[in-house]
Amino acid sequence: MSDEISSSLRQHFGFETFMPGQREVIAQLLAGRSAAAVFPTGGGKSLCYQLPALMMDGLTLVVSPLIALMKDQIDALTARGIRAKRLDSSLSADEVRAVMNDVRCGSLKLLYVAPERFANERFRQAIGDTALALFAVDEAHCISEWGHNFRPDYLKLAGFARRHGAERVLALTATATERVLEDICEQFEIAPDCALRTTFYRSNLTLRTNVVASDERDELLVGRLRERPAGAAIVYVTLQRTAEQVAGRLSRAGFAAEAYHAGMDPERRARVQEWFMRGQQAIVVATIAFGMGIDKADIRYVYHYNLPKSLENYSQEIGRAGRDSQPSVCEMFVCAEDLNVLENFVYGDTPSVEAVANLVAEIFATETGQVKDVSYRELATSHDIRPLVVRTLLTYLELEGYLEGGTPFYQGYRFKALMSSAEILALFSGERRSFVRAVLSQARKARLWFSLDVEQAAAIIGTTRKRIITCLDYLNDQGMLEVRAQGVRHRYRLLRRPDDADALVRADLHRRMLTREAAEIGRLGQVINLVCHDGCQVSSLGAHFGEPLEKPCGHCTRCLDGDGAARMPERPAVFIDDEVWDEVDALRGRERYATVLAQPRALARLLCGVSSPQLGRARLGSHELFGRLAHAPFDRVLGLVTNRLAKNPG
Repeated sequence: MSDEISSSLRQHFGFETFMPGQREVIAQLLAGRSAAAVFPTGGGKSLCYQLPALMMDGLTLVVSPLIALMKDQIDALTARGIRAKRLDSSLSADEVRAVMNDVRCGSLKLLYVAPERFANERFRQAIGDTALALFAVDEAHCISEWGHNFRPDYLKLAGFARRHGAERVLALTATATERVLEDICEQFEIAPDCALRTTFYRSNLTLRTNVVASDERDELLVGRLRERPAGAAIVYVTLQRTAEQVAGRLSRAGFAAEAYHAGMDPERRARVQEWFMRGQQAIVVATIAFGMGIDKADIRYVYHYNLPKSLENYSQEIGRAGRDSQPSVCEMFVCAEDLNVLENFVYGDTPSVEAVANLVAEIFATETGQVKDVSYRELATSHDIRPLVVRTLLTYLELEGYLEGGTPFYQGYRFKALMSSAEILALFSGERRSFVRAVLSQARKARLWFSLDVEQAAAIIGTTRKRIITCLDYLNDQGMLEVRAQGVRHRYRLLRRPDDADALVRADLHRRMLTREAAEIGRLGQVINLVCHDGCQVSSLGAHFGEPLEKPCGHCTRCLDGDGAARMPERPAVFIDDEVWDEVDALRGRERYATVLAQPRALARLLCGVSSPQLGRARLGSHELFGRLAHAPFDRVLGLVTNRLAKNPG
């Protein structure tokens, strides 16, 4: 078998040797066993499912949250003559049908899908008769609630693999602590001796940490870029506006620098990424949206302008430097002020217990067995819970057997006319012409775009939503309209009710939210502990992942400078004076804000400048109190607000 594996590697991929760990994982899979692999960024995880896929009968289903990575891998596989396709939100209905036809015909070796695809009943049914030789899950740490990047959609994957009878499972990640790896193996039923972790340590990376004041960072960054040999660099920041600001400053200082973040349009992001891949001295100032799936070997520098939110994120981000094994520098600028911003992201995700109770009450306000369709965004606004957290809570209810999820659908569509109504209708005759006219007559026009509520239009016209959507798709494909779907809604069937709704809310759902909050704040603390560690920082980082070094690395800040532990400045004392509280009381006393600001957490969000669905809807983001205590840690402000309200509930 070993010779066969090596021969297949040369034949299909042109490589003579494997990277560390690859052969062992592939051998496990070909022997019929499930496996888990924790390889560092750039460690060759994708080959671990691509090569076995070509050596086994049946389909390899690859789950990945990264559309760009799917596209890149499929292009590379297609160029090698390997039949691989993807299903993601960028494909048209006809393209999806063509891919699924290839699946049914058995002509594909690899199919890449996003985790959200498993919420689609039609996909689950269509894949149901297909033999899955391998179910490969990339970014597998997302399944673990102990992990740094938990995603609710991942929780359903293990159940799908079991129900479908996948012959073997491969769980892949670049960042997993021992506890997270144990969780991955337990959920995917992978034997502990089939979990492989390759070395975290890379001797060509110099790790630097510097505790600096926020107003010193720009000058320090420019100085570092000037004093070190020129080379490609990534500068990681937390906020989108910071990416634009820092990129602008570097450009004015004479460097070839561009911003990259999720708020940019796709064309600009693609342009920046291509420019960076080609450039030997290109600098990208980016949020964490940049880097996933980037395969550039000669990145010489990774700078953290802002603190990373966890050691897992930090490890993954510095892992993009020096993949060509040449010396590279990773430097973190550590500012105490960054902690508030990162903590506020965490605290902003935790709903109040009252909000969770109201959400649960709405979900269970239906008959058992009945299907209810909901909008995550509408639920978020109604109950002041961020949309991703709404999804997480509903996923918990699914997994505990209260709900059964169905296929999402679009409530409405927008379209822009590319031809006049008369020109469109002239191309049809008889009943089809009457139907097209009826559909178009139900649309409401804004300035350039028309909007159409499909459910309402179907009821008025006396037809099905499927026929209306088919009509819109046809008009779009023929270049008569430019059509865009909007207002996605999610179906849930109520299977059973809780015996004790209050216990479900407080002891289960809200407790989970608080546990996750504490874990995320703890992860930030681990970053600070690394910065202040009085010893080899590389060894300390490795120990976090279960791999301490036997001796000091010799190329981190502590080993190179020998200055002893760094110290973080004390965070300022926090208080709410009577003048500020009088303003708060006055605002709470206004009828339009009484409900929005009824709970301590909502008031703490207002004062700390943490957005929420209801604060946004009430337009309180522009109020003078919003962010008044942005310099203060959220938990301290929450404590002060809670005490004030207890003394004077108003």
